[in-house]
Amino acid sequence: MQFLPCCILLLAIAASQSRAREQAAATPGPLPALIEALKNSDDSQFQFDVLKGMSDGLKGRRDVRMPAGWDALARKLKDSSNSDVRDLARSLSVTFGSKEALEDLRATVLDDGTDVLRRRAALQTLVAAKDPGLVNALPAMLKDWALRAPAIRGMAAFDDPAIPSALINLYPNLGTLEKKDALTTLTSRAVFAKALLAAVAESKIPPQDLTADILRSLRALNDSSVERLLTQQFGVARESNEDKAREIARYRGMVESSAPGNAEHGNEVFARNCQQCHMLFSAGGKVGPDLTGSDRGNIYYILQNIIDPNAVIPNVYRASTLETKDDRVITGIVTKEDGVAVTIITATETNVIPKSDVQSLQQSQLSMMPEGLIQTMTDADVRDLVAYLKSGLAAKTP
Repeated sequence: MQFLPCCILLLAIAASQSRAREQAAATPGPLPALIEALKNSDDSQFQFDVLKGMSDGLKGRRDVRMPAGWDALARKLKDSSNSDVRDLARSLSVTFGSKEALEDLRATVLDDGTDVLRRRAALQTLVAAKDPGLVNALPAMLKDWALRAPAIRGMAAFDDPAIPSALINLYPNLGTLEKKDALTTLTSRAVFAKALLAAVAESKIPPQDLTADILRSLRALNDSSVERLLTQQFGVARESNEDKAREIARYRGMVESSAPGNAEHGNEVFARNCQQCHMLFSAGGKVGPDLTGSDRGNIYYILQNIIDPNAVIPNVYRASTLETKDDRVITGIVTKEDGVAVTIITATETNVIPKSDVQSLQQSQLSMMPEGLIQTMTDADVRDLVAYLKSGLAAKTP
């Protein structure tokens, strides 16, 4: 068994991450050296570390030209006793355009006897590769509880006319987080959005499920027919600073003059409206600020941040709108951008979009947290949410 010195390994991984992203289309630089090192080593941990470095370095790329020697190396690694090595090698083969690797991944996804995490990882790789063979299989995956959520999210990557009806028909049977995933996918394209708003008009989807962030994503599509349907069903979303001040005062008076709210129900309100973006007591998302150490005991502070989230906006929480060349629209926070890809985080997932797929990218002057969130809640919901935020109860997963 051959081992390379630790310093060489670190240099190899660093070289892969820094140079492969910028130059991998021509397979220059470190890739041939890394492949040679992998061919000469049977150490599975070394193989994993190098493959992971290559995978991270090539994230956001598709159809990279296969490096010389990779085909033979992939056959060797396919027989590795380490499943992580096998999975990474296969994922890289997809990046290098291997049809055989695509077929293997599809088989893994559909094999309900395979470990759930491996199936989800395989699905994620296929979605990132925009595998055309995956489109027809995605609706069937909605019946599989293990794959349903990632399949729903993955549908946003494909402009397929069958997707909206599949999600709308399944919607009543979805859990809270799955419904959020479905709504996020249905707001990713104008044609999907029109089907969504038609379903709302026909009472197939409750209008109250379209929370403020969903409405904002619909408006971000910048489609005149979508905007017209939105105005018909939800009105025009405009408020002055005076309106917000009056709203804060009204809710503050309501909360302070009422009996203490139900923190347990407030937990449910938090999970439905806030938890995907905000961390509280080590549970929740990381799109917005961690609320654990915030001034949650101050009613005015809570209401101001819910009702007027754009009053003070740190730059790291400004929303951006990314439009792809195949008409997908993503609203989120850009955490990384280079010559190869854009990483944009939404309330439901982290997207790495190849730069070659990006039509436009614009940062807003508005917070990622949308205005109008409180308008989707009843007074009792607001009172209970305030009670929950002021309590020490840990968040529950819906």
